[in-house]
Amino acid sequence: MAPLGDGGAAAAAASNNLTALAFVTLKHDGEREFMFYRNPSADMLLTEAELDLGLVRRARVFHYGSISLISEPCRSAHMAAMRAAKAAGVLCSYDPNVRLPLWPSPDAAREGILSIWKEADFIKVSDDEVAFLTRGDANDEKNVLSLWFDGLKLLVVTDGDKGCRYFTKDFKGSVPGFKVDTVDTTGAGDAFVGSLLVNVAKDDSIFHNEEKLREALKFSNACGAICTTKKGAIPALPTVATAQDLIAKAN
Repeated sequence: MAPLGDGGAAAAAASNNLTALAFVTLKHDGEREFMFYRNPSADMLLTEAELDLGLVRRARVFHYGSISLISEPCRSAHMAAMRAAKAAGVLCSYDPNVRLPLWPSPDAAREGILSIWKEADFIKVSDDEVAFLTRGDANDEKNVLSLWFDGLKLLVVTDGDKGCRYFTKDFKGSVPGFKVDTVDTTGAGDAFVGSLLVNVAKDDSIFHNEEKLREALKFSNACGAICTTKKGAIPALPTVATAQDLIAKAN
């Protein structure tokens, strides 16, 4: 992380605990399946006392998933960090990142994920996650809008190589994806949401300006697409230049 400018200020060491591992198997079309080694692992044992809440309060964006909600004490640490962020006016960004093998049951996953749904300012979900959370067709806009709530600034649904759909209180639409030779889809969602949050952190008027939002989503679609062209989530992450190059070629 050091070359990326992350000095590890928020990292906590747990020398007596396991390090969680994720094993990824690929299908012929680049889609993946996960197996996990944890239970318990260091991330599950994170406590509120280990949090640097000052760092959380100084952030522009607090981004989180749902895996940290599965068990204590990590759930309480997650909730404490989220409360600190909200109280400080930090933008709260939620990517549920559904991983059913880690939860006791699908119903427990659905309940846990939705338990903090209305705390977020921005939510990114995949079409598969919409289907799981709503028990309905992700292509049916009524099902998508059942996930909307007053106070949410932006809801984005990623649709794989088809691109994404976006919903705000003032406008909605879709942005097409990019055609690439897919090898491994691992990390594509992270590349998408990470690149979008970079643009949000620079200019949060994106939530109110559809032209700016569409440009940001086009960039994020490019980042997600590029991430599928190589094996491995981290090695495949694009640079700004490679994303801009893909956009230019598509134009």
